[in-house]
Amino acid sequence: MTDDQDKYDRAVAARIEAQIADSFDEELEMEMDDERLRRLLDGEALDEGEAAGLFDRQAYFKELFRLQRELIKLQDWVVNQKLKVVVLFEGRDAAGKGGVIKRITQRLNPRVVRVVALPAPSERERSQWYFQRYVPHLPAGGEMVLFDRSWYNRAGVERVMGFCSETDVEEFFRTVPEFEKMLIRSGITLIKYWFSISDDEQHLRFQMRIHDPIKQWKLSPMDLESRRRWEAYTKAKEAMIERTHIAEAPWWIVEADDKKRARLNCIHHLLTQIPYKEVSRPPVILPKRVHNPDYLRTPVPDDLYVPSVY
Repeated sequence: MTDDQDKYDRAVAARIEAQIADSFDEELEMEMDDERLRRLLDGEALDEGEAAGLFDRQAYFKELFRLQRELIKLQDWVVNQKLKVVVLFEGRDAAGKGGVIKRITQRLNPRVVRVVALPAPSERERSQWYFQRYVPHLPAGGEMVLFDRSWYNRAGVERVMGFCSETDVEEFFRTVPEFEKMLIRSGITLIKYWFSISDDEQHLRFQMRIHDPIKQWKLSPMDLESRRRWEAYTKAKEAMIERTHIAEAPWWIVEADDKKRARLNCIHHLLTQIPYKEVSRPPVILPKRVHNPDYLRTPVPDDLYVPSVY
C-alpha cells in the first residue's frame, strides 16, 4: 500500500468516525435533560460519566443551546410584531438542510414556526402556474415558514432530471425575481440559504446512509441519480445563483462539509437577518387546584393501560 493510499484511507476512516459521532450527538441532543442542559449553558463541568463521548463537543452544545435560546426570543418577536418570515433551504442531497432545520425548530412552537417539505407535484399541480402550490404555505402575520427545498426545484432537480423544458427554466428565471420582490413588497422577509458540500463529502454521506439502517430511508432513487449527475447539478446551481441573486433577496452560501459548524453558522446568521428584541412576559402564576368534595374519580379498567414492558 502506498503512503498516499494509506493517508487517504486514514482520512476516510476519520471522517466516518466523525459521522458516527455526529449521529451520537444528535441522539444526545434529543435526550439532554434540563439539569445537564443548564449546567452546560452555565459552563459547569459534567461528571466523568456524563461527559463520555462529549468532552470535545461541549463547546458545540453550549453554543447551540445559546443560539436556540435566541431563536425563542426571535419567535416571540415575530409573534409580537406580526412579522411574516420565509426561509428557504436549498442544496445538494445530504448537504445538511434537514439537520439545521431540525436544530432551528427543535425548541420552538410549531404553531409559529413550521416546516414545509412538499412532495413531487401532482398531475393537477403540474398544469398550474408554477408558483401556485407554494403560495398557500406562505406565512400569515406572526408566523415563520421554513421551506425544506422550495420553488427553486425548477432550477435544480427538475432541470437536471429533465422534468421540465429549457423554456420552462428560462421562464422561471424571468419570473422568480419578480415573484420574490412581490413577496417582499407584501411584507414578507425572505431569506435564502444554499448549503454547499464537496464531492467527497457527499460521497461519504451517501455511503453512510447506505450502511446505516436507520438512515437508509433518506436515500431515494432520485438521490442516487443525482450523485451520478454531480457536474450537471453544479452547472445548474451556478446558473441559478447567477440569475436569482437579487438585492432584495440575496443568496447566502453555507459551507456545510462540517455539519456542526454549518448549523451554528446558519442559525447565527439567521438571527442577524431579523432585528429583534426580547419580549417581556408577565409573570406566570399557577392557579390553585379546585377541589370539589363530591368529586369521585371513575376507575379506569386495567385493559386500557399500555402494558408496562419496561
